[in-house]
Amino acid sequence: MLMIRRWLLVFLATLATLGLAGCGYNDFQRLDEVSKSAWSEVLNQYQRRADLVPNIVATVKGEANFEQETLTKVIEARAKATSIQVTPETLNNPEAFNRFQQAQGELSGALSRLMVVAEQYPNLKANQAFRDLRVTLEGTENRITVARNRYIQTVQEYNVLARSFPTNLTAKVFSYEPKPTFSVQNEAQISTPPTVDFGQPKK
Repeated sequence: MLMIRRWLLVFLATLATLGLAGCGYNDFQRLDEVSKSAWSEVLNQYQRRADLVPNIVATVKGEANFEQETLTKVIEARAKATSIQVTPETLNNPEAFNRFQQAQGELSGALSRLMVVAEQYPNLKANQAFRDLRVTLEGTENRITVARNRYIQTVQEYNVLARSFPTNLTAKVFSYEPKPTFSVQNEAQISTPPTVDFGQPKK
């Protein structure tokens, strides 16, 4: 009798496991972990960029008559971007996610403008420290793009699972809501070159 009960429990456990696998439960677990890992890499690269800004600002400050407004906007944009507290819940909060990406977009725009303005300063362009920082920044921006694209891809897979039948039923039962991702509007804003009016060339 005891042996029959054990086999019955094993049989029921096997059925439950197959049922969860068939309804997409395991896929939700896997993709959730993959998206969190991809998001961590996005944050790492954004932090890498934020850490570069103080050195860039310090180097630019050494150039006489550098456009102060441009420098101030970079400093303010970095302060705003780093002041936003990012938690695992951010991935499931479209409003918080949007605030985060807007702040990062503003920092991208401010840094782009600073680099364009820097072209008008021959001494700054010839400064080896600034040139090294610029190369590092460009490399970091590329890393950010790669990390963002990976996150977008993983979230797309997760969201398709959450919206498709019959796995959408599992999503409802276990409260697996679609995750927010980087918006098309934000991508367009970041990729738009800044408009700069130089006026008289610098001596």
